[in-house]
Amino acid sequence: MDASIGTVGDALDNALMESQIGLYKTELVKSRKPWHGLADVELATTEWADWFNNQRLHTAIGDISPHEHETNHYAQHQPQPAAGVNA
Repeated sequence: MDASIGTVGDALDNALMESQIGLYKTELVKSRKPWHGLADVELATTEWADWFNNQRLHTAIGDISPHEHETNHYAQHQPQPAAGVNA
């Protein structure tokens, strides 16, 4: 495993990414040591990313998953047909 991609004093636009990398390292990499090879890390990373994006409950969006929140958002924001157009 390589060290984090950022360095001390980077621009604030890297802060979110650095926070995400730290979360990934804390929740996955450090908690499942020792790793037996790169393939183990790649598989675990894929599983973690799926969980993080599709299953994890997020308190800031009402204790639902990010996937569910996005689905609800797009269901409420369907494009409206143009005025005067008959289907």
